[in-house]
Amino acid sequence: MKKPGVLIISHGSKDSGWTELVDHAVMQLSLPDGVPVYASFLENVEGRLIQDGIDELEQNGVTDILAVPLFISAGSTHVDEIEYALGAKPVPEKETDLELFRVKSRIHYGHPLHDDPLLATMIWDKLKPYSQEPSKEVILLIGHGSRHDGFRQRWEQGFSTLASLVKEISGVSEADYALLNPDHIKDKAAGYIEQGYRVLAMPLFLSAGYFTNVEIPKRLDGIDVEYSGDRTLLPHPLLHQWIEEQVDDMLRALADA
Repeated sequence: MKKPGVLIISHGSKDSGWTELVDHAVMQLSLPDGVPVYASFLENVEGRLIQDGIDELEQNGVTDILAVPLFISAGSTHVDEIEYALGAKPVPEKETDLELFRVKSRIHYGHPLHDDPLLATMIWDKLKPYSQEPSKEVILLIGHGSRHDGFRQRWEQGFSTLASLVKEISGVSEADYALLNPDHIKDKAAGYIEQGYRVLAMPLFLSAGYFTNVEIPKRLDGIDVEYSGDRTLLPHPLLHQWIEEQVDDMLRALADA
């Protein structure tokens, strides 16, 4: 007999507000009866780490763990190293200090938000209050990015697709992206302003923190943009829908296996 359980995995933060935002999204989930769910964190949340989640689910008789990486991009090195540490892939693409977890159950590893159309809708929902005249505006999505070859390209692909989707939904003149790694945030924003556009800059992070409050404003210093630093993705009602759709896909695959 197979008994599935859901393990939500996000980065974690010493700020309890991060944990509360993730927990709030998880509490909204509507899962099939008898499917337990545990929200775990890669670091910084004592007693709620990934191994704690694995142990809790297995103690409840779970034989198949449906792991959902709650990260923005498939280009995140964390997505890769967690997949490896769970035993869902034989070797990581990039060297990691993360040790293998103790896992007895079968692992089914999902995917991050990346370029999902639901994410594009969430982005425009957050930016819409800042928009005044879409035909004269440019949306600039700002993400973490990566210096590592292979991972950087995934960030670029995902954000490029998202920008196209957001442009279509919003009706703005243009939508583009810029990354912290490699850094071309200031150049991108300044270029659009020189062309006469009003730039709506959104940090594409799950929750506010150092990057949204300090690092990105520093990179934009002296550039006249409308920065929505207080409108990160969480909370948003569509996030639990995204998780539910992914879990449903994995449950169907498990039933067919």
